[in-house]
Amino acid sequence: MFLYDELKQENNELKQLLEQKNKELEVLKAEHNNLEIKYTNLRTARTISLYDKDIENAKQRLTGLVREVDRCIALLKE
Repeated sequence: MFLYDELKQENNELKQLLEQKNKELEVLKAEHNNLEIKYTNLRTARTISLYDKDIENAKQRLTGLVREVDRCIALLKE
């Protein structure tokens, strides 16, 4: 009976640890996505400022970013 109680307590501790790690994972995923967006924006800004002749490429990137934002908004509305 003592062993059962001990294992039950250990199981509860492991469940709490798993829940904590899942929350940490979600935070890291959100941070990762945020950093990816910032990197893409920085890359686009550098493209615009460094290569004035390549404006068409920059316009395509900006259009892609706008589409991505629109998709995100649509997903949030669901």
